Amino acid sequence: MNKLVYGVLIGVALTQLHGCAATLAGGAAAGTAAALDRRTAGVFIGDQEIELRAMNRLREAFAKGSVSISATSFNRQVLLTGQVSDEAARARATEVVKGVPDVRTVFNELSVGGLSSLTSDASDATLTGKVKTRLLRSERVPGANVKVVSEAGVVYLMGLVTDSEAHEATEIARTTAGVTKVVTLFEYIK
Repeated sequence: MNKLVYGVLIGVALTQLHGCAATLAGGAAAGTAAALDRRTAGVFIGDQEIELRAMNRLREAFAKGSVSISATSFNRQVLLTGQVSDEAARARATEVVKGVPDVRTVFNELSVGGLSSLTSDASDATLTGKVKTRLLRSERVPGANVKVVSEAGVVYLMGLVTDSEAHEATEIARTTAGVTKVVTLFEYIK
């Protein structure tokens, strides 16, 4: 009996350690991303807070299942992507996010029409991964400074970049298989 209890306790403890490893790895990855980013640590964290607040406010503003909206913040500029039912909902989403503290600008790229499917969402995630991987492999673009968002084959690029980095990042995204259009929302640095 004692061996059984002891074995169960070890098993439970090991599952908890597994969670710790994932948490540590995630924390390390976030720390590395922040260290490579051109934004200050405060702005980096602020962008995460803006995204959380924007998504919470959007969930409160719209009935569940009536819209599919993502909010991405980079340097306190928010990109809205996804689908809404009509122009009134599109305008309302912008106003909701403008009310989030510290938001400087809202880029509303929401489309009016039916909601996306799981297949479409998975395809967008794959496309984002392909573009991001190519950016990270480039020696002419600091990939960690470019945020990539995909929606229905359209790739949105955000970041703090030089003119030449913007050109290279745009070219990389444009020539990635599956990309139908590239929208640049960069802020330029010298």
